[in-house]
Parts: sequence; structure tokens; C-alpha cells
Amino acid sequence: MPDPLWKLSAAEQARAVRRGDVSAVELVDSHLERIAEVNPQVNAVTQLMAERSRAAAARTDRLRAQGVQPGPLAGVPFTVKETTPLEGAPTTFGTPRFRGLVAPADAPPVARLRAAGAIPIGHANVPTLVLAGMHTRSELYGDTLNPWDRTVTPGGTSGGDAVAVATGMAALGLGNDSGGSVRIPAQFCGVAGLKPSTGRFPADHRVLGPEDPGPASQMLVTDGPLARSVADLRLAYEALAGTDPRDPQAVPVPLYGEPLPGPVKVAVVADPGGQGVHPAVRTAVAAAADALRDAGYDVREVADVPRMAEALEAYGRIAVTEFARSWAAVRTLLGPGGDRYIAMMMEQTPPASADELVELMGRRLNIRRSWAEFLHEYPLLLGPVFTEPPVEPGLESRDRAGRDRVGAAMRLCTVTSFVGVPAVAVPTGVTDGLPCGVQIVGRAFREDLCLDAARAVEDRLGVLTPVDPRG
Repeated sequence: MPDPLWKLSAAEQARAVRRGDVSAVELVDSHLERIAEVNPQVNAVTQLMAERSRAAAARTDRLRAQGVQPGPLAGVPFTVKETTPLEGAPTTFGTPRFRGLVAPADAPPVARLRAAGAIPIGHANVPTLVLAGMHTRSELYGDTLNPWDRTVTPGGTSGGDAVAVATGMAALGLGNDSGGSVRIPAQFCGVAGLKPSTGRFPADHRVLGPEDPGPASQMLVTDGPLARSVADLRLAYEALAGTDPRDPQAVPVPLYGEPLPGPVKVAVVADPGGQGVHPAVRTAVAAAADALRDAGYDVREVADVPRMAEALEAYGRIAVTEFARSWAAVRTLLGPGGDRYIAMMMEQTPPASADELVELMGRRLNIRRSWAEFLHEYPLLLGPVFTEPPVEPGLESRDRAGRDRVGAAMRLCTVTSFVGVPAVAVPTGVTDGLPCGVQIVGRAFREDLCLDAARAVEDRLGVLTPVDPRG
């Protein structure tokens, strides 16, 4: 009995459609059947677009029958985070107040995936307004459950997409990341995720009306894909990269840079900042380091990453300064207790004055310079995504101790978002029934180096998903 189509990789799905081995409609229907079977157990897909996805698949099949060659992602179903506009569907951000916020057009990354032949099959859940915490629980849609163990969080804020991909409800997920929001759920759900360099993918992160967001949202938020394999992540990367007139910050940088001379040097830091790391996470980093050595990389343990504490402090001040302007209105949209995560952050970190903000922007450039020098010596950095195994849902919003613990655990994600460099999260195995993983960070606009190294890890340590939800 052959495996169902949803179990195939995105590359295999697209190849089957291009060859005519299966129709795009058959492929979409296979995923819709999987969603009907699995989504009631995990609550990851929020707005299912069954008829629209079938219609898009039928168009793909008609064009292929007319001799039009489908794109590299022909017929591949993908989910779209509830923060990202999908034409004709509400962009709810998980709050009831935005239930009627119907998008007039696709966001640039959705449009680019469509242009490559992929088919959006539904929106995926987020923490309310992506501000209620790391755990994927929204006021509008409720909790998304981790398919490996429902007593731990799937992570977030792109948790719905990670769960959809991990369970085979979609071959790809389109999330975004401003401090781990793609990479953390990738680790917690056992899939791969890419946070690109700032400016690599075109985006449009406006929420209401024509006004653009403030400096934190402009500098820190990047859209990024999730997939079950690094090869599929690379296909999404190639489709998403480029420019778009709607995003003047997107830059036309080549997808692949010049090969580096000799074995590529990889710096290994298992405990960035020296704040502690769980033994299981340290073991995952060591396993990935051994895999890279076996693949011919020059792997070296180093003392630490540049200026961790400064970067974390500057990140927090810039983010709080942006939140403070609209916090009184925004917190009313978050529902009971949904404001605790940001409120605790604002109590601990005061917003910056105009003079202080100017100084912070200069300091950010200075920290980025230090990272550029570090990555000039070591083109790749291997470290943890989250310095603990998956934690209980809502820990970061429970109290100050929980918030500080989660903030410390995601520190390498926070800093690498702050300096704008690319990173790939890749699984390394399973410990105590839960997936483990690492991230590989690279020089700005050298996503190709990160993907190559992540593939070397994956080739030696394996792919973990699709997985069936327990219970």
C-alpha cells in the first residue's frame, strides 16, 4: 500500500505534479483529509480554505494539460500564519476584533509562494496579536497543542504552522520571526525553520491602514518558512527571496554566494552568554558538531558570541519604546491575561527617550559590526535554539520568574534577530520523547551556507516528522 500523498516531501509532491503522476487536486485533497483527521487533536489550522485550495489546484492541472510548465512548488499546500495577509481571508492576528479584517491582496511572501506554484490551504494559529507570549494560544482560536506531547508548548509565535507541517497537514508553513518565532516552534515540533537575513525576503508588515510600523517591527521581523526537511526549506527559500515594490527594504542579493576557501570554519557555543544550558540541549549541540566534523567542516569551540548582554538590553529597550505608544489600546485586544507577557516586560524595561533611542540605534549598528567581524572569522555559528527542552504552555506569562526563564532560554534567537543575520533550525533527534534541535547562524545574506550545514546535520542525524499526535 503506497504512502498517502501528504507524507511525501514538498519536493516529491511538486515533482509528482509536474510529471503528471498525480494531479494537484489529488494532492490538495490528500492534505484536506489529513487536516480533517488530525487538526481536531492539535488545533493548528484556523481558517481552512478547502474550496479555494481545490480551485487553485484545478487551475494548476488545467494549465499543465495545456502545456504550461508548473513552478518548482507545483501544487504544494502551505499554511499561512494568522498575521500574514492572504487575499480574500481575514488577517485576524488571533483576536476577535480583527475577525472582519479581510485582506485585499496577498502579502509579498504569499504571492511569491503562489508564483512558484504552491497553494495556500489555510491560516494557522498564533498567540493573540503575536504579543500574548511564546505559547500558541489565541483569544479567537484557543490553544494549539504540541503533537509530540500536549503537556508542553509547541512554541511560537509561528506555532500553528510548525504543528501543521510536523503532522503532515501542510508540506510548508509560512511564519515570521523576530526573536525565535520560527526557530523555537521548529525545535519544539521537530521540523526545520529558516530565519532569513533582514532584507532577504520582501514583506509588508502593516496591520491597519497605510501606516508602517515603528523601528522594532521594521528591523526585527522577518518572514520565514518551515518544512520537514532542509531540502524543502531550500525550495521555499529560493521561491521567497527577491524584491517587491511593496517592500523598499528587500534587496536584490544573489541566492548563493561565492564558495569559501578550504573547510568552512564553524564556531560552537553551547551556552551563549554563560547563563546555563540543559544537558539535553548541550548533547544536541555536541551531536550536531560531530555531524559537521564528519562532513568536513572545521568545527571549533569558542568562548562566547559577541556582546550578548548589550544586545539583549538594546533589543528590549527598542521593542518597549515601540509598544509604549499604543499599549493602552493594544492591551484591550489581548483578552483576559493576554497582556501579562508584554506588561511584565514593560514593568522591567522602561521605554527610551528620544535621545536614548538615537543612542540605541547607534549601539545596534556597533553590535552588528562586532557580529560581522566574528562571522568574518567564523562564517558559521552552531548553538542552541532554546536552551531547554520544550516547556509547559504559558510559562512565560505565568509570573516574572517564568518570563525571565523563557527569555533567557531564547537568548541566541533574540540576539541573532537583533543583528539581522540568517539562521536555520534543524532537528538532531529525540530525547525523553521530545524533539531536540540546534540552529546554524551565518553571515548576512549567506543563507546558503546555513542551509548546506543544516543539510549535513540532517543527513547524519535524520528527519523526525511527520508525526501523529499522541493521545
